[in-house]
Amino acid sequence: MTNRNFTIEKIKRCLKESNSNIVFLQEVSGDNEKQKESIPNWSDNNQFEFLADSIWDHFAYGKNAIYQHGHHGNAILSEIPFSLQNNIDVSLMRVSQRGILHGQLENGVHLLCVHLGLFERERLNQAKQLIDYARSNIDSTQPLIVAGDFNDWRCNIHALLRRELGLAEAHEFQHGSVASTFPAILPVLTMDRIYVRGFEITSCEVMSDSQWRWVSDHCALTADLKLERDFRDTADFPSS
Repeated sequence: MTNRNFTIEKIKRCLKESNSNIVFLQEVSGDNEKQKESIPNWSDNNQFEFLADSIWDHFAYGKNAIYQHGHHGNAILSEIPFSLQNNIDVSLMRVSQRGILHGQLENGVHLLCVHLGLFERERLNQAKQLIDYARSNIDSTQPLIVAGDFNDWRCNIHALLRRELGLAEAHEFQHGSVASTFPAILPVLTMDRIYVRGFEITSCEVMSDSQWRWVSDHCALTADLKLERDFRDTADFPSS
């Protein structure tokens, strides 16, 4: 939050050191002409391609905010190819442009990368849109990961998501409560979550060491997941 330096190289290094198979990102720049001109080390590629590099061969991107000099949105980086990509606009006001990025991997696993609004009524409406979309487009027998920035520090939509989509939240499952992830320098608010269906959760940790605190105003979450036996016929997924 207080770091004014350009941190994309450090973010890339932190993500690489996490050894993740899949990465969910929010507020990723797809294009920004102003920053290209003003920041010397700005990549020729967009940010999600720069972060993916040769580590994650496949990525999905969904534009949320579009402005005169560029756009930004959610992104998913993956070691496994995508068979489907779709971006759902859940914006309710011009000043708060939000989206849900849906990717289905070739192994059958569905991914929803989420960035919900700052206002309670806005978040509740967006959570209902997420639930309706998932019910209409993702069979209940298919494994699902829903992750990102929910801005749900009062946990008002937490029970709704678990109940309506049959989800478990990884940090709550492991530690008894959802994780405090914001602000990164001293996390007190429960903003970021990893919800899953069809997976055993073997660990979930907040990435809160000093290097993570200086690359984002949110702490990252990481989880190790294994497909449950009943879902193995519909997907083939790495262990973490």
